Amino acid sequence: MTEGVLVVDDAAFMRMMIKDILSRNNIPLAGEAANGMLAVEKYQELQPKLVVMDITMPEMSGVDALKAIKKMDPKANIIMCSALGQQDMVMESIQIGAKDFIVKPFQEAKLVQAIKKFV
Repeated sequence: MTEGVLVVDDAAFMRMMIKDILSRNNIPLAGEAANGMLAVEKYQELQPKLVVMDITMPEMSGVDALKAIKKMDPKANIIMCSALGQQDMVMESIQIGAKDFIVKPFQEAKLVQAIKKFV
C-alpha cells in the first residue's frame, strides 16, 4: 500500500488545487488521474491509502470507477467530490461504499478534515 492520496479529477486545475492543499498540510500525494478509467489503473498500481475522486468525468464516471475499485478492494477508502445538484449520484456513491463526500467548491479545512480521517 502506498502512503498518500490518489487525486482524480478531469479538470487539471482541480487536481492542482487539491495537490496544493495536500502539500500545505503535509499530506503525501500517491498520484493523480484525469478520468475514472485511469483512476482504476492507478489504484491497482499504487494501492493508495485514500482516493479523492470527482463524480462526473469523461470516459468513466467517478461512480463507475468507485464500483470497479470497490470490486477490486472492498476496503478501499474513497472520498467523492461533487458539485451541488448531484445528490442522487452522491447517495449512490455512499451506497456503493464511498467513505465521505465533499461538495465543490469546497473549503480547504473541510477537505483536510475529511482526508485526515484516512491518512
